[in-house]
Amino acid sequence: MSIIRRQNPTTSTDVFRQFDRMFDDWMRAFPARMWDQPALRAPEEVIKVDEYRENGDLVIKAEIPGIDPDKDLSLTVADGILDLRAERKVTEDTEDKGYHRHELRYGTFARRLPLPDGVDPGAVTASYKDGMLMVRVPMPEPEKGAEPTTIAIEKG
Repeated sequence: MSIIRRQNPTTSTDVFRQFDRMFDDWMRAFPARMWDQPALRAPEEVIKVDEYRENGDLVIKAEIPGIDPDKDLSLTVADGILDLRAERKVTEDTEDKGYHRHELRYGTFARRLPLPDGVDPGAVTASYKDGMLMVRVPMPEPEKGAEPTTIAIEKG
């Protein structure tokens, strides 16, 4: 006679296993093209940035080594979005050298960053030094609203 070992289907291990199986099935059914959006691509293709405030400006530092900023870097502001684009081109000295390891990334890198409301695109400045792009965005003065009006309350 065979002994069949049964597991209690309500154990936490089994629940997690079922969840994993369900998630795997869902991922297989999910269209691959959905992952081909710039924000969802591999992190190596997205320009890495630091953002902080300094002296009333928004400062954005972007790590973009190995490019010529005059030829390979584009920086635009449109509709409140700062668009950074860079291209690191493959050169003759990087082609087919019988690499043991080839980890450097080539191609197009991009990052789109929303800017605060009221930013003047003409006032944005940028500089590039030692592989770092520094963008300064002067912050607009906060708008002063109208003074509050006190309304008299009649008794009666």
